[in-house]
Amino acid sequence: MQTRRLTTAQAIVQWLMAQRTILEDGSEAPLVPGIFGIFGHGNVTCLGHALEEVQDDFPTWRGQNEQGMALAAAAYNKAVKGRQIMAATSSVGPGAVNMVTAAAMASANRLPLLLFAGDTFTSRIPDPVLQQVEQFGTPSVTVNDAFKPVCAFWDRITHPAQVVQSLPAAIATMLDPATRGPAFIGLPQDVQAMAFDFPERLFETVVHEVPRPRPDSTEVVRAAEALKGATKPLIIAGGGVHYSVAEATLAEFAHTHGIPVVETVAGKSSLLGDDEAYVGPIGVTGCEAANNLAAEADVVLSVGCRLQDFVTGSWTLFANPDTTIIGLNTTRFDAIKHRSMPLVADAREGLRELGDLLGDWSAPASWMERAGNEKAGFRAYLDQIGEPSPDVVSYAQVVRAVNDGAGPGDVCLAAAGGFPGEVNNGWWAKGVGTFDCEYGFSTMGYEIAGGWGAAMAYGPGGGAETDGEVFVFVGDGSYLMMNSDLYSSVLAGHKMIVIVCDNAGFAVINRLQINQGGKPFNNLLEDCRLGGDEVVRVDFAAHAASMGARSVTVDSIDGLKAAVERAREHERTSVIVLEVDQYTWTEGGSFWEVGVPEVSNMQSVLDARADLDKGKADQRIGW
Repeated sequence: MQTRRLTTAQAIVQWLMAQRTILEDGSEAPLVPGIFGIFGHGNVTCLGHALEEVQDDFPTWRGQNEQGMALAAAAYNKAVKGRQIMAATSSVGPGAVNMVTAAAMASANRLPLLLFAGDTFTSRIPDPVLQQVEQFGTPSVTVNDAFKPVCAFWDRITHPAQVVQSLPAAIATMLDPATRGPAFIGLPQDVQAMAFDFPERLFETVVHEVPRPRPDSTEVVRAAEALKGATKPLIIAGGGVHYSVAEATLAEFAHTHGIPVVETVAGKSSLLGDDEAYVGPIGVTGCEAANNLAAEADVVLSVGCRLQDFVTGSWTLFANPDTTIIGLNTTRFDAIKHRSMPLVADAREGLRELGDLLGDWSAPASWMERAGNEKAGFRAYLDQIGEPSPDVVSYAQVVRAVNDGAGPGDVCLAAAGGFPGEVNNGWWAKGVGTFDCEYGFSTMGYEIAGGWGAAMAYGPGGGAETDGEVFVFVGDGSYLMMNSDLYSSVLAGHKMIVIVCDNAGFAVINRLQINQGGKPFNNLLEDCRLGGDEVVRVDFAAHAASMGARSVTVDSIDGLKAAVERAREHERTSVIVLEVDQYTWTEGGSFWEVGVPEVSNMQSVLDARADLDKGKADQRIGW
């Protein structure tokens, strides 16, 4: 048997470089197109050395913050529909733990993400080493064990030969739609350096393709029979539509069978905004049009959706007592939620086989007409609130201004805070698969880091190349949490256009606080504890400029539009800052259960609790 003598670190890198993948357009590309890295004593001397040797063929991108670079990797992987897996590596200790949040985000969103972190010595002779956290009763535990609850695959390489088994298993887990999620591999410092005679066959090229499981014959027949008996069917398009690249199949299915489509945050841009079957976003951050249809629907076909509380209105949204939910999902865990009728399959293949069984069946034309009327009312509301006002600049106006000037190749990216509700409603998709709002884990700080990863994926040479811009919408709160990857994008040459809406605090949480009867406290800058009488505001444009970005502050929607057009001409990342109102929001949505005190000295809190109990009375338990 031919062998190749390498260190464990070198073998890992060589193996990753041998893996190939089939992209959604049918072309072949590297499965792992590169790695984000911040080096320290736990990975620089071995893994860092192995990466330096192949830097021309396997690029290493320098991050500024371990959490940020791992979020950027996840955003890249999301943009390419999980067909490629960007990796990230950190040193031992705090660098590794910084990536746990990114792993949790990827886990919640069912995203592949490959993480390598340095670890302590397997020999334990030097213990305790720098940055080691010791567990007195369990010496084999390190901080890297913190990744176990938030990863689909976890391993620690304690012998070089384990690479032969561990890496293929990690890749298989991340590519299988039923198990897809992040994979973590811990690399003890002495094991990274060990040499081993690896079999030459280990480094042969392997071409991977994401599997497409077909539905069980009994399950698909049962689902077809349920739909044929429906008079008011509804489709919920979740993120699985994108990962399956099932957008065109979904549109054909909806048109053929006359079924309106609503979208989750993860599923947004499954259909174009002006598609006749599309109604709007569903749930808490959704619109009345979609929620009104959901309240009457007798059969709901949930496609690639986790049925999170923001989608179901904490399970109050489906008011029809006879509603049947069909769970079309690659994961049975998701397909059977709340006694849904399971249809375990790839979204595209499931829709195709379900459509074949439906034949020429179509829902009553009056139901699609009703959906069209609801949509028209929703659009009229968006037109109204999106109109610039001389008195107030709102999120809705900002989103509308950028959306009006957007082309089919432009990408909208946002995350936690006030923007999910605003872009979910106000961004009217002009291109399929051009929307990323991280709301599965609602990760503040994802926006700029994710924007960097998305800009890399959508830019020249990326696995999701587009001719448009990546527009990042971020509030001042998220900007302050994590902004250093502005510099990363400038340094690496991956351009994005960042819109910073400054409302002087965590305004959407202030909204939740006062809507549930509380007093404004510790959310807005004006309501937090100060060291003096003055609220010192951040000059976000100056801060962005200090990191090399093109930046400008504007004071109107017209100024925003002009700045966006100038930013399109720049080759470098641009940041546009404007102040927005703290209390003006897009209305709509549905009931959402949060914890409200049963005992309080404030009548407003007791009133809010009474409203909560009234809303909970509509919850469906044990469908």
